[in-house]
Amino acid sequence: MKEPLDFARSINPSTVPGGGGDRFSGYAVLGLPFSSGHVLALRRIEASSIGAAYTSVWQRDPDGRWTFHQNVPPEQSCPRYFGAAISEHTTEPIRIDWSDGHRFRVTVGAPGEIMWDVRLAATPATRIMNAAASVMPSRWWEKRVVLSAMEAAARSILGTGQMNLTGRTPNGHAFMGIPRMIWRIAESRATIRGVDVGTPAPLDQQATLGDFRIPQRGIFALFTSVLEGQGNGGASGGVLAHQSGRKNPVSGTEPRWRGTVTPGAFPASPTSPESESAPSPDAAAVPAAPR
Repeated sequence: MKEPLDFARSINPSTVPGGGGDRFSGYAVLGLPFSSGHVLALRRIEASSIGAAYTSVWQRDPDGRWTFHQNVPPEQSCPRYFGAAISEHTTEPIRIDWSDGHRFRVTVGAPGEIMWDVRLAATPATRIMNAAASVMPSRWWEKRVVLSAMEAAARSILGTGQMNLTGRTPNGHAFMGIPRMIWRIAESRATIRGVDVGTPAPLDQQATLGDFRIPQRGIFALFTSVLEGQGNGGASGGVLAHQSGRKNPVSGTEPRWRGTVTPGAFPASPTSPESESAPSPDAAAVPAAPR
């Protein structure tokens, strides 16, 4: 039976999802809150309609301030889409090292200095949801009624809290996130600049970025995402307006810059495990796992 690593490696980095708008495919930790109040999220984008593959780690501190870390310039990655809701962005090396089919470590270099270990697991609930997804006609994936049913299922049987797979990003773009396959995060530990952030635990108040809600329990997903419309931050080409004067709605602080918005480059997945293509070579940001 194929494991999460097998599916992650099989995403074709040269194939961008079809259709209009900005489109992305890859894999993600949608979000994971910790007992300290910190939140971490991961986006590994293998294919993008607007540029090269990249990795982004989102970090929220207990006071609600978001920092986005990425291994490419911000105008080519997630930060250009969330400028109205984040306090800072950094560009530094990021590695994703898989130790086996269900475990990986994310390492963010200085100045972020994050070391994050994740173990994934299939559960009866994720198996049911993945089985349903595997037989769903592809034309159904972008139907609002289908996504609403998936939101309700995640809330009721996965304990994620409210989930919004469609909505508006902080800068005003319409987003649609389409989970193709999911796994639960069974175990995770992380340090930020050497400080342990505790164990996974739901927040007193669910974290949000625009209409996108961070799950209260960790979910790893193969996803596609679609982003349409003109954001509040300027041209669709992603020109960043430094010192825009627009305050972060969570922290009340001035953002470092502002730009157009995307829901974070959610990844794509195959129609079914049996139809997986042969694994593609790992991107430089995702070193080959020891076998």
